[in-house]
Amino acid sequence: MTRLGFFILSAGLVLGTPYLARADAASDIQAQIDANNQQLEALKADVAAYQKQLDMLGTQKNTLQSTVNALALSQKQLAAQIRATQNKISSANLQIRELTLSIGDKEAAIASGRDAVAKALRSVAQDEGESLFTTLISSDSLGEAWQAADQAALFNRALGGRIAELRAARTELATNRDRVTKAKAELVSLQNDLTLQKRSVDANKAAQQQLLAQTKNQEANYQKLIAQKQAAEKAFEQELVDLQGQLNLIVHPDRLPKVGSGVLSWPFGGSFMLNCTQRKNVFGNLFCITQYFGTTPFSTANPQVYNGGGHPGIDIFAPIGTPIKAALPGVVLATGNTDIYGGCYSYGKWVMVIHGNGISTLYAHLSAIDVTKEQSIETGQTIGLSGMTGYATGPHLHFGVYATEGTQILTLRQFRGAKNGCADAPMPVATLSAYLNPLSYL
Repeated sequence: MTRLGFFILSAGLVLGTPYLARADAASDIQAQIDANNQQLEALKADVAAYQKQLDMLGTQKNTLQSTVNALALSQKQLAAQIRATQNKISSANLQIRELTLSIGDKEAAIASGRDAVAKALRSVAQDEGESLFTTLISSDSLGEAWQAADQAALFNRALGGRIAELRAARTELATNRDRVTKAKAELVSLQNDLTLQKRSVDANKAAQQQLLAQTKNQEANYQKLIAQKQAAEKAFEQELVDLQGQLNLIVHPDRLPKVGSGVLSWPFGGSFMLNCTQRKNVFGNLFCITQYFGTTPFSTANPQVYNGGGHPGIDIFAPIGTPIKAALPGVVLATGNTDIYGGCYSYGKWVMVIHGNGISTLYAHLSAIDVTKEQSIETGQTIGLSGMTGYATGPHLHFGVYATEGTQILTLRQFRGAKNGCADAPMPVATLSAYLNPLSYL
C-alpha cells in the first residue's frame, strides 16, 4: 500500500471509529432517566387522584370533618407535587451529564482526527523530500501516476468530510446541552415555587391544629365558630359601608385603565390557572372563582356598580400555601393582619400594591406575606401564600381592584371612633366609586 493510501485508511479509521470510552456510563444514565420517567407518571397519577378527592369533598356540606380531611389531602397532594418536581430536576441533570459526556467524546475524536491529519500532511509533504508533483512524474507508469493522484484526492475528500461531520455533531450536541441547561433552569425555578409549597405544608398543618384547638374537635363548636364569624363580618361590613359613604375622595374615571384592556395578570402561576381550566365542572368557570364582584350579573361585567353592597372583589379557590403572584408591577402600599385584633373577622393577612396606572390591587386571607411596605415588585413575583385567615370558612384568595386616588389605609376608630372588633385594625378603605370589578381588567 502506498503512503497516501495508508493515511487515507488511517484517517478514516481514526475519525470514523465511535468513541466508546464512556458508553457504559451513558447507558446507565439513560436507564436512570427511564426509571425517573416511570416514577414521574406514577406521581402525576397520585396528584390527580388527590385532586379528585378534594373536588368531591368540596361538594359536601361544610363540616369540621370535611375541612380537616381537605387539609390532610392537600398536604399529601403538595408532597407528591414536590417529589414530582425533584424527579424532573434529577432527570434534567442526568440528561445534561449524558450530553456532556457525548460532547467530550466527540471533541476528543475531533482532536485525534486533527492530529492524524497533521501527521499525514507532514508525511506527505516530507515524503523523503519529494513533492506530490515529483512523485507523479517519477511514477513508472501512467497508471501509477493516476493512482497517486486519485489517492491524494480521496484523502482530501475523506478528511474534509469527516471533519465537517464531527464539527456538525459537536455543534448539535452543544445546542442540545444548552437546551437541557435551559430546561434545568426552568425546573429549578419551578422547584423554588414548590419550596414555597413546602412552607404551605406547614401552613396546612398549622391551620389544621388551630382549627382543632378552636373547636376542641367538636362539630357543634365548629358550626358555632362559623356563626360567630358570619355575625362579626356582617357588623364589620355595615361599619365599613358607613365609613365609605363619608370618605371625601374623588375618583376620576378617565384616569383609570380602559375596561376590557386586560392590564392585569391573574394572581397565580400558569400551572394553577391551567388546573382551573380543567376543573370547569367543579366551579362553573375557567378560573376557580367561587364568588364574583357585586350582587348582580350586571355588576360582574361593569366596574362602577358596587354602591356599598355585595362583594367588593372576587374570591378564587386556592389551597392553603398556593403562591400568590403580583398582577402588575408596582410598589407595596401596605401590609397587615386583622387577625391580631380580637374579634375582627375581616381580611386576615393582606397586601395592597399600588400600580402606576391609577389602580391598586388587594390580596387577602393569606397564610404568609413575603413582601414589605414600599418594596418594588414585578408582575408574577410571589407576594405571599394563600390561606384562610380573617373571615374565611375555606381556603381562597380575595382579590380586589381599587381606584388608587379613592383609597386609603385607615382604621375605623381613627376615622369615626368605631368600637367593633376591627376598630383598630389598619386596612384598605375606599370611597364607594373606587371599588372596581377585577374581571374588567383581568
